[in-house]
Amino acid sequence: MTTVTILSVVLVKYIEVLEEILKENNASYIDECSESAVCGDHAVCENVIGGFHCFCREGYQTPTGKAPFMPNDGSYCQESVNSNCHLEHDCIAANVNKTLKRIGPVQEQLAILQEIYRDSEGELSPVDIVTYIEALAQSSPVLGYMNSTASPKDDSFNSSLTEFVKIINNFVQKNTLKIWDQLPTNHRRLHLTKLMHTAELVTLRISQNFQKPTQFDLNSTDVGSVVVAFLCYKSIGPLLSPSDDFLLDSQNEDNSEEREKVISSVISASISSNPSTLYELEKITFTLSHGKVSDKYRTQCAFWNYSADAMSNGSWSSEGCELTYSNDTHTSCRCGHLTHFAILMSSSTSIGIKDYNILTRITQLGIIISLICLAMCIFTFWFFSEIQSTRTTIHKNLCCSLFLAELVFLVGININTNKLVCSIIAGLLHYFFLAAFAWMCIEGLHLYLVVVGIIYNKGFLHKNFYIFGYLSPAVVVGFSASLGYKYYGTTKV
Repeated sequence: MTTVTILSVVLVKYIEVLEEILKENNASYIDECSESAVCGDHAVCENVIGGFHCFCREGYQTPTGKAPFMPNDGSYCQESVNSNCHLEHDCIAANVNKTLKRIGPVQEQLAILQEIYRDSEGELSPVDIVTYIEALAQSSPVLGYMNSTASPKDDSFNSSLTEFVKIINNFVQKNTLKIWDQLPTNHRRLHLTKLMHTAELVTLRISQNFQKPTQFDLNSTDVGSVVVAFLCYKSIGPLLSPSDDFLLDSQNEDNSEEREKVISSVISASISSNPSTLYELEKITFTLSHGKVSDKYRTQCAFWNYSADAMSNGSWSSEGCELTYSNDTHTSCRCGHLTHFAILMSSSTSIGIKDYNILTRITQLGIIISLICLAMCIFTFWFFSEIQSTRTTIHKNLCCSLFLAELVFLVGININTNKLVCSIIAGLLHYFFLAAFAWMCIEGLHLYLVVVGIIYNKGFLHKNFYIFGYLSPAVVVGFSASLGYKYYGTTKV
């Protein structure tokens, strides 16, 4: 008998014995994979002879990289470092639903916040940050509303606020910058906007329930309440820089290419009054500190502009804000609204703040000297009867138009606290400078008549001079204002 024949006989006998064993144990066969959670989250189960194996789904792996694994050996599936799971909506939705399902039975506000804080404490992955921010945003409607039986002096108000701030701090502390860097720019801005919006919303709601223990009423009438909430994000600025490579920019500050970056903390200011008409905001002034800025750089006041319905389109804007003072370490701003503010630095080659202030002073000094000279000319043309003529009449009106135009410019160029007043000043400047050009045109026409020697009626001509010199500019300004009134003034009000 050959060796091949012997091996074939042995193999057949082995298969027969194995079939007998399977037949005997068929009645007690258990499908371990019938339980969906046998392998844990982000894993799939596969039956094998005598048991089962677990495999991580695509984008996940065990901490040791072992595959397959058994759940009883302490292995579990976590997001792979090189995975793009956080880019997939289904992946995020599954994690958010799991988190919300776990904290769903919790009814008390403080307990919910403590649960989210425990989950977000420690080392986080990009998908963890996105998941917990989404869960926090979806839980925001129930946060801030305390049990009606709670005492106003209860420390739960202060504890809830402290716990919430600790959660926000977990997501924006400095050691999470590299984790945020793994997110694409659009995802990073979207979830940072959601985080800031949720923080502002929940903080206001919790603060509305807060009352000091020493508060009491004495012969008073309740006219309403005003709640003010301030938040300061010390390290979130680089994450919201207009440049995508914010970590690279922080290491290459001497890059000659024009860039803008956030050089201060991001502050959030919000006010809620009941009734809403109790407090009406006009202007808010704030000062933010920043690192030493070279004079060749330009600082500007900005706020994070976004829509609560579409938070993915957030961007920095300076509309409604103006810079009132700036030096090497601090910048003061004045804005007509409340939101998230910061100081941006532009590395463009535009003039610095010091040069700008010097040019402003030179301009003001030049206008003052011009006004003095124009006033002397007007006095001369008006009160010296010996020199009265058609030419001096034209010069007198020209000087008056220039005097009023420069006076309005000097007094009103920085008055931009009210949009209506600013628009009126712009309209007056337009009118008086047009009138000055009109009288220059009249002077040219008069010189032509004198040189050619045409005889004309002075009374008739003077009347038409005044009509053309003052009425025609009024027609132009009126026509322009009716078509484009919104272009008069400035948007920075």
